[in-house]
Amino acid sequence: MKRAALLLATAAAGLAVAWLTGTQPTEIIAYAAYPYVTATLLAVGLYGSAYGIDLTEARRDRRLILLAVTVGVLVKATLIGVVLALAWRDPLFLLLGIVVAQIDPLSVAAALGDGRMSGRARSLLAAWASFDDPLTVVLAVSAASVVGELRGHPGDSLLAGITAYAVELGGNLALAAGAFITYQWGPKRNWWRVGLLILAAAVAVWQLWLLAIALVGLFLRPRRLAAALPALVNAALAGAVLLLGALLIGGVDPLRGLTLGLAAFVAQWVVAAWLTRGMPAVDQAHLRLAQQNGITAIVLALKLEPTFRGVVAVVAPAIVVTNVTHLIANQRRAVKAQ
Repeated sequence: MKRAALLLATAAAGLAVAWLTGTQPTEIIAYAAYPYVTATLLAVGLYGSAYGIDLTEARRDRRLILLAVTVGVLVKATLIGVVLALAWRDPLFLLLGIVVAQIDPLSVAAALGDGRMSGRARSLLAAWASFDDPLTVVLAVSAASVVGELRGHPGDSLLAGITAYAVELGGNLALAAGAFITYQWGPKRNWWRVGLLILAAAVAVWQLWLLAIALVGLFLRPRRLAAALPALVNAALAGAVLLLGALLIGGVDPLRGLTLGLAAFVAQWVVAAWLTRGMPAVDQAHLRLAQQNGITAIVLALKLEPTFRGVVAVVAPAIVVTNVTHLIANQRRAVKAQ
């Protein structure tokens, strides 16, 4: 609760600064540094998600985890996007469904201390929350071209968009592969690993190859970074929320945000109910009620705003709705369990 209040206060501070300085959203996103700032924030979040995965635990339930972060994410994004696109008659919701389809790993980390969850459920939830972030980033890049065509935005053809996406995916994989080979053949020294990580992160942000940094986080884990990483990720989250608040000077769309937030929560329930068949009832409840949104949804909204004006106005209230719904639903479940 304290964390949510702090984030709301940070967003309010960003809004206040924009109001006092008379800065408009169009001016913020017009800065040349804007895409690189948002890319840096997202890179920190994605790396932090991947770094936090317990690879030993994840291997034990790899089939279920793989289903959750591939088919599960696709089904969630489709359920949210298609239903709301039809309801609002706006294909933009196909993209917004992807933006809110992932589970925030920072929020999940705080929930893993519940002693009623089995070790298997904790491992599954932690890996699910970490692995689904990079997938939604890739999906958002791909869907942006499609949604742009459906909304009649002038620009490249759909084929050109798909080609650009394939090139970008290839660049991500090449960067991750290059970092892995260098890591394997380089000296086994901490300074070398830190330097390699900084270089890979710099290239990823420069070229906007953000999937690569998540993949790098699976193997390149300097020990000295472990203590500082939580503070670094929280700082990135605060920066993203501050920027989000500044962009809210352009207004919010509470009704569409409400429907998007509730749809995300319901979609998690549906997908988790399918995935957790056969698991203990307590574990099923935890996973069905796990939907929370955080840094990835925020930064994806920031990145998409220059192309699709109004994304922030819908996603910001949706994040609040999803997290409040999560809090209420889990508190009610906890009371019933007593």
